[in-house]
Amino acid sequence: MPDHSTRRPIRFFHRGAVVEVSNAAPTRTVLEWLREDARCTGTKEGCNEGDCGACTVVIGEAAAVGDPSAVRGLSLKTVNACIQFLPTLDGKALFTVEDLKAMTPDAQLHPVQEAMVACHGSQCGFCTPGFVLSLWSTYEHHRASSTQPTRQQLADELSGNLCRCTGYRPILDAGQRMFDLPAVALDTAPVIAALKGFASDTPFTYSGRSADTFHAPTTLAELAALREAMPTAQLLAGSTDVGLWVNKQFRALGDILFVGEVAEMKRIVEQGDELHIGAGASLEVAWAALAKRWPPLTDVWLRFASPPIRNAGTMGGNVANGSPIGDCAPVLMALDAQIELRKGARVRRIPLADFYVGYMANRLEPGEFVQALAVPLAVPLAVTSRQVRAYKISKRFDCDISALCAGFSIELDAGIVKTVRLAYGGMAATVKRAALAETATLGQLWTQATVDSAKAALAKDFEPLSDMRASAAYRLQVAQNLLQRLWLETRVDNPLATSATSVFSMMPHETSAAAAA
Repeated sequence: MPDHSTRRPIRFFHRGAVVEVSNAAPTRTVLEWLREDARCTGTKEGCNEGDCGACTVVIGEAAAVGDPSAVRGLSLKTVNACIQFLPTLDGKALFTVEDLKAMTPDAQLHPVQEAMVACHGSQCGFCTPGFVLSLWSTYEHHRASSTQPTRQQLADELSGNLCRCTGYRPILDAGQRMFDLPAVALDTAPVIAALKGFASDTPFTYSGRSADTFHAPTTLAELAALREAMPTAQLLAGSTDVGLWVNKQFRALGDILFVGEVAEMKRIVEQGDELHIGAGASLEVAWAALAKRWPPLTDVWLRFASPPIRNAGTMGGNVANGSPIGDCAPVLMALDAQIELRKGARVRRIPLADFYVGYMANRLEPGEFVQALAVPLAVPLAVTSRQVRAYKISKRFDCDISALCAGFSIELDAGIVKTVRLAYGGMAATVKRAALAETATLGQLWTQATVDSAKAALAKDFEPLSDMRASAAYRLQVAQNLLQRLWLETRVDNPLATSATSVFSMMPHETSAAAAA
């Protein structure tokens, strides 16, 4: 096992200087440190679970060579400070609303802030710093690429920020207005210099005032050795779920193994006839890779939580978590994905459909962890006859937990169902495929009669529960209705176009601020 006996402080760049923290608990959040230790109270605490966006901050890292989204050498991403543990900042840069003041001369407002004021985008002001940071991230990215976002793109970027005072119209107006004001750009040179200084640091191990230790290995081999030696330690990726265990359930995590510094775990590559998604790849990057190959997945991608959650959380973590209402597993099962598990030097694979054995229970052995997800590409995209669909049903359109999520894949040969995979989340104690409904369609002509048979079989595949999100009867009816929608979109004769089924096609993408006002 690698030697992690040398401990050092947490080091990161904030407000123009390198900050060192040595006395905070490993599970102290970035928000707690900002407000209580750094006295940067612009960042607010709202829900304290990554839902409202009042605590939005921006994390900066050195951009990879050729990264098209880089901002003058930096990768900038919004995250929720309330659920990010402070040690995860090590080696990075932290930007808060206070930083915008330092970018503007003579006490002037930053263009983002000036636009918010001019468009009356703030009333009570509590949520405003979070909106400003999300808008600032958008501002920097589009300035760097010499583009301007559409109104819908702005709405997508702000889907993790909740406003109940002014509503979104004046805030979207501000998002468009900020590009018309004199430009102000982040000086990335001192940030990059600080990040280069961090690059020589040894693998990070931190304890602070706690008896528990935060380990951040930098290679897959180190992670595997630590995991095998510490099988009861808590694995941590994006903290979008584990952070709530601390904030809401007041759980003690013990020793922590952080996967966020293992570059090998973040890679997404085509290997042979597979798309190999490292378990540490962010939800945003992983969903983008899937949607690039199967465009109908775009709607579910944009509706999976919010940009700050997708920037921090990982697809591997969502799958390993095993929540029956997780939105990744149904889609991956529909794509016939396999899950790659590692223990020490041993690597094994099993179908994702076989991974879950009960509510929040899976086939991981002690000392084993999820290393990657493997999605078959099968045949060249231009000639494939496979059609993939994913549908998310929730009470709120953006940034909400699913009452039901479905992932479907169907391949037709002369109108006959050649292969079919129908997976559902929210219908049982685990995400699983609808075996009887699949049998009712396989080898049959893809007709309304076949769909009706599949609907009837679906009632035997699942006995859904009633809870705060939906009743059992509602879930079953919706699950059946989604099969009907699948048929309407993929039937041989006159299939419905995307414009007839996607809500995004009905939204005004180019509405000007003046017209909206």
